[in-house]
Amino acid sequence: MHTLPVAPFGRQEAGWAIYAPLIGNEIGVGCSVDTPGFARVLAAWQGKHGLVASGAVDAQTLLLLKGLWQAKRPFILNSRHGGCPAAPAERALARAAASESYGGKTILLQPQALAAYRQMAAAARGEGLIPSNSSLFTIFSGFRSPAYDGARCARQHNCQGLVRASCSAHRTGFAMDVNLGAAPGFTPDSSADTNRLYLAQTPLYRWLVANAARFGFANYAFEPWHWEYVGVSSLRAAAGLSLAQRVAVSR
Repeated sequence: MHTLPVAPFGRQEAGWAIYAPLIGNEIGVGCSVDTPGFARVLAAWQGKHGLVASGAVDAQTLLLLKGLWQAKRPFILNSRHGGCPAAPAERALARAAASESYGGKTILLQPQALAAYRQMAAAARGEGLIPSNSSLFTIFSGFRSPAYDGARCARQHNCQGLVRASCSAHRTGFAMDVNLGAAPGFTPDSSADTNRLYLAQTPLYRWLVANAARFGFANYAFEPWHWEYVGVSSLRAAAGLSLAQRVAVSR
């Protein structure tokens, strides 16, 4: 695994190969990260964005990429500038069907998020990425109330870290965690580098990276399983942000 020269999400990581699908999608290259073609396209992208055109994924490149990815998530901008957003009334949310839920959990989402998830799941299923009678791509976490997250924070004593946050995107009802499988010995939501790398290499995750924006979803890059419905128009607006605005988001 490649050495990661910086900790973009606040935790030392074994390597940046976990982010390879997102990087390739961002710079517009489909070849493997260890090929001359990838290095050439990356160098051109770096030069276009005012970075040293080394063709290597260095610290500055990773931080800029993080800014690009985070800028696609309105929750990040809103929570930083307007405080933690209020949660919707649970009666306004839609409930996922039992077949859409992982392990029989009750999953609530904003109606438009659930509708978009169903469209995306149907498209992935149509391409043979979700076997019939499989729990793959079922949802294991949707809306979580502030009270629920607060109680979990108090119980586990690790809030404001990567694994738990007292102000979580899940409180909006637009965020969902989906089952992409798991590396042997891990759970679908394990943030261990081994599991995250495994998930990043799955055909379903790679398909999501390439196609989820068509359905209005953006990925939280640190967690391959975490997707937020932001709407197609919001993603287009994020793409129009200036370089300075994108960099600011990453800080």
